[in-house]
Amino acid sequence: MERTDFYVMAIFALLIFAIGLTFTKAGSKNGQAFFEAGGATPWWINGLSLFISYFSAGTFVVWGSIAYKSGLVANVIQLTMAISGFLVARFIAGKWKQTGAMTAADYLGRRFGVKTQQFYTYLILLLSLFSTAAVLYPVGKMVHVATLFPLNTCIIVIGLIIVLYTAAGGLWAVLVTDVVQFVILSASVFIVIPIAFSEIGGVSEFFKRAPSGFFQPFNADYTFEFMLAFVVYQLFYIGGNWAYVQRYTSVATVKESKKVAYLFTILYLVSPIIWMLPPMIYRIINPNLQGLEPEGAYMMICQKVLPAGLIGLVLAGMISATSSKANTTINLVATVFANDIYKPLLRPKSSDKELILMARLFTLLFGAATIIVAILIPRAGGVVEVVLSTASIAGGALFGPIIWSLFTRRQTASSLVTISVVSLLVSLFFKVVTPSLFDLKFNRTVETIVGVGLPVLLLLAFELYSKLNDKLGPDYMKAPVETTGTQTIAEHAASQRQNVFGVRVISISMAVIGIGVIVLGILAPRFSGIVSGVGLFILVMAAMIWYKIRVTKPVPA
Repeated sequence: MERTDFYVMAIFALLIFAIGLTFTKAGSKNGQAFFEAGGATPWWINGLSLFISYFSAGTFVVWGSIAYKSGLVANVIQLTMAISGFLVARFIAGKWKQTGAMTAADYLGRRFGVKTQQFYTYLILLLSLFSTAAVLYPVGKMVHVATLFPLNTCIIVIGLIIVLYTAAGGLWAVLVTDVVQFVILSASVFIVIPIAFSEIGGVSEFFKRAPSGFFQPFNADYTFEFMLAFVVYQLFYIGGNWAYVQRYTSVATVKESKKVAYLFTILYLVSPIIWMLPPMIYRIINPNLQGLEPEGAYMMICQKVLPAGLIGLVLAGMISATSSKANTTINLVATVFANDIYKPLLRPKSSDKELILMARLFTLLFGAATIIVAILIPRAGGVVEVVLSTASIAGGALFGPIIWSLFTRRQTASSLVTISVVSLLVSLFFKVVTPSLFDLKFNRTVETIVGVGLPVLLLLAFELYSKLNDKLGPDYMKAPVETTGTQTIAEHAASQRQNVFGVRVISISMAVIGIGVIVLGILAPRFSGIVSGVGLFILVMAAMIWYKIRVTKPVPA
């Protein structure tokens, strides 16, 4: 990397951090502004945020590594997410909005009691610690590969930036930075792909020189059965992950909550084909990566084919996208800590300002712990092993029972907790104990099937038992009317003004990105037309968003 690349990365990092500071004042006004972004955010912002925060969790390092080694398999894995996203949109997203709950923890506490809420809260916080670390590590890995700075230094610096802007602005800061990060990411990938193809002589050469089996949809590690099990896991994760539940509950209506998930689905139908091409192309350029080296394949091809300045842009896009998952989860755990642990257990009479302060302090503490865990990931076998093992062990056990309860009255607090505990213990037993004591280790397919299949079987068994014995659990939670109907006129006006302000920030940020990309295109010694064209498109989109907001009827104060 050259000095220009570092300047580009610094500018985009400052832009993201500035967005967080922009929402500091708005997020400090009241709890609804900080924790729910006003409770009526535009559905398309939440949809993009859901996509980019989910998409970024392992795309460049985890799925990029699989794409380099196994080719089309990585695309098929990600297409399972589109199938799951459609099912969430059709059946689950609206259910969450209908409960009237702010978060999944709020739902559990109000329907199944405080003890059940606390049980799941502590486990989700623990899971979030590892899942966020598994996101922070790839960011540091990419910067390390590109800059040769020490890996731990990269993790610490980037972790601190994410934590600080998330603590500053609350959910609105997370949503807006997610959209901006989506723009940076899209710009960088659409620039890389045509340049990478030119490096190997075109699309025809890509198919001609690919290794045998590179375009097979399944292989020994990722079988058809694994894909089916992964669809179920993704259904639980997209529909039940507490960070994503916020995306369904912070819009105004049930219809809009479904739109959030439908947008996610559409984007995931298209994106795998695009995002996985660079590491697949790099397999043609350099087929000799071994061990954990494929984790850096995405960044390696950028260094190989891009001129100075553009490497910094691509790296900024990758960092931004991957960071999105981290800020989403960190905001969620801060919300849960403040509203579901601190207030009910420690300070029942705490004010909104006190809750926001505690959320910000917890954000800093949780962020520090995340950084420590991320530094330790290489000792656990690499990020691919950590991400997929965590998913198979915890996803179905923790999220499946909660989603199931949205559709039935036959589950109780004790059944949910029992099913989660049994499922976790069984998965951990086969993951940790049997390999060392009995030399028995499940492959990826069986591990995933056990992780998602066992909780489903237990839920079905308890459902049948309750039906035969005519037993019912707590009644359904139903919001009396749509969220906008429960707001006062002043609250509705305030949330609408905040929406307008948020979209304006997005428009201005996109204009800055568009102009920056155009400048890089002008300075680029090669492929200037491609780069400038992408920048111009972003600038036009920013102008259209600004115009749309300008013609929107203002909401009186």
